[in-house]
Amino acid sequence: MNYEDLMVAARVISNSTRRTHTVAMVLGSGLGGYGADDSSAIAIPYVDIPGFPVPKVEGHRGTLYSVLPDGSQNGILVFSGRAHAYEGLALDEVVFGVRVAIMSGCRTIVLTNAAGGVSGHLEPGDLVLITDHLNLSGLNPLIGENDNRLGPRFPDMTDVYDPALRDVAQEAAATADVALKSGVYAWFSGPSYETPAEIEMARRLGADLVGMSTVPEAIAARHMGARVLGISLVTNKAAGMSGKPLSHDEVTSAADLARRDLTLIIDRLRDRLV
Repeated sequence: MNYEDLMVAARVISNSTRRTHTVAMVLGSGLGGYGADDSSAIAIPYVDIPGFPVPKVEGHRGTLYSVLPDGSQNGILVFSGRAHAYEGLALDEVVFGVRVAIMSGCRTIVLTNAAGGVSGHLEPGDLVLITDHLNLSGLNPLIGENDNRLGPRFPDMTDVYDPALRDVAQEAAATADVALKSGVYAWFSGPSYETPAEIEMARRLGADLVGMSTVPEAIAARHMGARVLGISLVTNKAAGMSGKPLSHDEVTSAADLARRDLTLIIDRLRDRLV
């Protein structure tokens, strides 16, 4: 991936939608139907965007939707599904969509995911604002030669998840009458679920949630100067927390049950962000 590849992809999105976009939302496992249901949606399959990786994981649709909120001149790019490092992709491919969104004018990036609950106060079905993250994967999308047109060599990560955006999300949740908790998200590369010992390590390091995505996208977005908001859906108790084996079916089933609450928040959130 290089700067020119991003420009080509951004141009395809612009030509396909004929809209300006200021916000992008990346929807995680089982949550990808949101954009398709909007009457204003213009759909662009990922395969039609040059350089765009197509996810192969169940629950990730692989379609970009341009959505225009009522009364707004600016659209929202909704990514229905994401690619993951565990699919064998390089991290510059994993973060391609977020970078293209920013090149397309999006200065606010909303990242959602399905996550395992580590903290005892989190239960399946909870929605959690990400306050910070732990990168436990040993991977970073900024490794390699830096392109100064995208961002600085050593970007600051003090406030990866924008405090002001978290306040806006809490207001949106309150108006939707949906509880929104807060926590630290730990990124493991996957695709195997974490061991009980790894979960205990993450807990001792301060993690409330664990998952296999989001962190590389957040790093890339901050590298380019965009603001980031992260929301996790707790789909299961992490390994060793419940005494039950973990499965992807459990993740997608819990996402189906919580879709209503997340949709209510996003409906109110998007009007506050465009």
